[in-house]
Amino acid sequence: MLRPPGSAITGLTCTRCGAEHDHTVLQGLCTSCGGPLYARYDMERAGRTLTPEALAARPRSMWRYAEVLPVEDPAFRLNLGEGDTPLFYSRRIGPDLGLDRLLLKDEGLNPTGSFKARGLCMAVSRAAELGAGAFSIPTAGNAGGALSAYAAAAGLPAYIFMPSDTPSRFVEECRMYGAEVTLVEGFITDAGRRAREELEGSDRFDVSTLKEPYRVEGKKIMGYELFEQLGGELPDVIVYPTGGGTGLVGMWKAFGEMEELGWIGGERPRMVSVQASGCAPVVKAFHAGDEDYEAWPDPRTMAMGLRVPAAVGDVEILKALRGSGGTALSVDEDEILDGVLELGRREGVYASPEDGAVVGALRKLKAEGFLEGDERVVAFLTGHGMKYAELIQEALRERGERM
Repeated sequence: MLRPPGSAITGLTCTRCGAEHDHTVLQGLCTSCGGPLYARYDMERAGRTLTPEALAARPRSMWRYAEVLPVEDPAFRLNLGEGDTPLFYSRRIGPDLGLDRLLLKDEGLNPTGSFKARGLCMAVSRAAELGAGAFSIPTAGNAGGALSAYAAAAGLPAYIFMPSDTPSRFVEECRMYGAEVTLVEGFITDAGRRAREELEGSDRFDVSTLKEPYRVEGKKIMGYELFEQLGGELPDVIVYPTGGGTGLVGMWKAFGEMEELGWIGGERPRMVSVQASGCAPVVKAFHAGDEDYEAWPDPRTMAMGLRVPAAVGDVEILKALRGSGGTALSVDEDEILDGVLELGRREGVYASPEDGAVVGALRKLKAEGFLEGDERVVAFLTGHGMKYAELIQEALRERGERM
């Protein structure tokens, strides 16, 4: 198999004000306006070697798309088996809903059990290449596990800040990889505040969602994979559970790059953001017509990855939803739990609560007529349910049921 050529990265651009930043040094948010930075590539150069035909001869990993990834020295390409996750037709849930072309993309089969492996692989790889000495992150669970694993692979320390009610398996996972874990009373925003306090005077690099430029680069590869797995086409609709939203905006970025490469035209899948009714800032802002959103007060949901009251990428998330003709909706806790059970018992997928939310959303989207039944729909299942086992069992007990 052929090794992919090197990166075609040329710089970093602020998504808000357009200011240019140097990609050869560690960067966080835009120094002019505080907006998220995106990597920019020489797409003409990338397109000389990055073609659908060339991909067939390349190794099955995210690094097969190296021209549009930020790591310049191949020696810094960390690889624990992330990416290239399966995409398969729903056997029962889709047909029962009248969605015969419903596909599930199972991101729970990534290293550390979630799609977070993609983003943290890329963030750690590039930051290590640029000289980072240690890493810091506030997390609801899965991002902490992913950072801990990739920091260990890079031989660098990781400092993890989690809400104190995070399920114990997430905490144990981070410590197993050698990370230092600090539990903080409150929500992920409180964990983020504590992490920022400890950044000052340290050599830690902050890899919070969209507060550095490269997690989104790993997540965008989900979009490239869809194109490849669907034989050079994109789906009509993408349904995505949304906390910080990096995966959603990452795929939106990928589609723009694919158009520059000449792989697709101006068509885009309709992007659908799914949240929990106990923490739905995207849904509220989308339907109110707002350009950004305020922090959700007192966020509550068993889907820890959706318990994100505010996101740095709020503007980009809303742009993607509206630019694609998509929508945003929320589901309640019973619908989340029912979805988890359905995925396990009817599809053979040990799903996380975030995935259960997606199933609940599909039901609503079909009932409301947003999905008519003939579209090719991809529903993202973003995490494995194993780490949520105790939480799921407790939710069942509260309903008077057993697993």
